Amino acid sequence: MRIADRLLTALDRISPPEVASAHCDLPCGVYDPAQARIEAEAVRSIMQKYNDSSDHDFKTRAIMIKEERAEMVKHHLWVLWTDYFKPEHAEKYPQLHELFWKATKAAGESKKTTDVAVAEDLLKQIGEIDTIFWETKKA
Repeated sequence: MRIADRLLTALDRISPPEVASAHCDLPCGVYDPAQARIEAEAVRSIMQKYNDSSDHDFKTRAIMIKEERAEMVKHHLWVLWTDYFKPEHAEKYPQLHELFWKATKAAGESKKTTDVAVAEDLLKQIGEIDTIFWETKKA
């Protein structure tokens, strides 16, 4: 028997595992659209600073950071969509799937542009997701 297996067996004897259940990965409270919004606000801010600058080196760094932040927006949106929202949410809010699709596409689009309007659109869509999210938390 491997050392790790012996350790797990010993731990099971000390404190047997408890069964826990939650509708998401952990008991609610760990998911929040604010994470995506904060990153999207950073994307918008970086675009504004990029457009206001004439410094080539600054602009190069800004693009790199903006693209990282936009990718983080996509990550936070997909975690929220795949781990928090459930079929009953999509049934109650039929626009939810398209809203996530559009927001994720807008996050991807903001990687390709410095047009602040794209970031504003992304923030608007995250705001709609946020509204639905908090409505589901009331239920």
